[in-house]
Amino acid sequence: MEDFKAIIAGGGTGGHLFPGIAVARELEKRFGRARIIFIVGHRKMEMGIIDRYGYEKRSIEVEGIKGRNIFRGAGVLLRLPKTVFQAARIIRQVSPQVILGVGGYTAGPVCVAGRMLRVPTAIHEQNSFPGLTNRMLAKVVNKVFITYDESRSHFGSTATVTTGNPVREEFLLPCEPRKAGETSPFTLLVLGGSQGARAVNSAVVEALLHMRAQGAVPNVIHQTGQLDYERVEKMYREEGLLGTVMPFIEDMRNAYAGADLVVSRAGATTLAEICALGKACVLIPYPHAANQHQETNAQVLEKAGGAIIKREQDMKGRDLADALSDLMKHPETVEKMAQAAQGLGKRDAARQIVDQLTGMIP
Repeated sequence: MEDFKAIIAGGGTGGHLFPGIAVARELEKRFGRARIIFIVGHRKMEMGIIDRYGYEKRSIEVEGIKGRNIFRGAGVLLRLPKTVFQAARIIRQVSPQVILGVGGYTAGPVCVAGRMLRVPTAIHEQNSFPGLTNRMLAKVVNKVFITYDESRSHFGSTATVTTGNPVREEFLLPCEPRKAGETSPFTLLVLGGSQGARAVNSAVVEALLHMRAQGAVPNVIHQTGQLDYERVEKMYREEGLLGTVMPFIEDMRNAYAGADLVVSRAGATTLAEICALGKACVLIPYPHAANQHQETNAQVLEKAGGAIIKREQDMKGRDLADALSDLMKHPETVEKMAQAAQGLGKRDAARQIVDQLTGMIP
């Protein structure tokens, strides 16, 4: 099969779109002429991510229901038929062989329209506790691809396949080995999230001050998020802390490669990257995530021995400092955590999903 057309639908965050991009790249490698169309909402961030990777995109007028009051939620439901019609029009224009929903409320109308038009349709669930959209879509689509076996029970009798969470191909390249005799300082990679995580950023700065007083001074690469960059950069400067502070890391692959330990939220895409590269991590789950899915994601990695969880609601800078200092003193523990994380990595997730998608074509 040389010509292949697929629609990938989803969005809301980069975390939803990056696995879709990994699948799109695998499709392009598999077929001589692959046309991949992303259907997203109207957010500038979603559009920017797809443009950065050079894929064709379309948009529909869609909003989420969860978290809205009864009146705004009712308005979203009333507009849903129009949104499904918009999605159906795009599907008819493209005539895809398959449709894949990758999470976020944009996937809902597209997958519903796809099934109405008898196009083989599947969804991918990143989290151990599935989101509302995917739990509803499971009753509609042909197949559900899951990252964690723990989420299987939420999808009833729908055909589920454990594939893992696809990561972009640059995260699968081997790290450049250190030269013989070369040593480097213990490096801490802090990921406050692409949109920022003020509580994480503040706790890390406070922890670094405690660590410095104890004589433990790591090399720090700190992604603050755009909204919190100026505040955090000022704190580093005024307190005389050493580190590279930036709002967003473009070359995330090399940032991971140079890190001994990662301090991060527990978003599904970040954890997939951490596991694919085999990195020890201290996770601070976002406490207000839907259905506490970051907490459940983190627990899977902690249970395997690849992570330490610090909960935001009861975490102080000194507590985080003690955990980081202890890991710096015990590199053998960090190495064991890294190996445990890598053991959970599904480096062939994109390939497995593409195998399943192509197998759905009549």
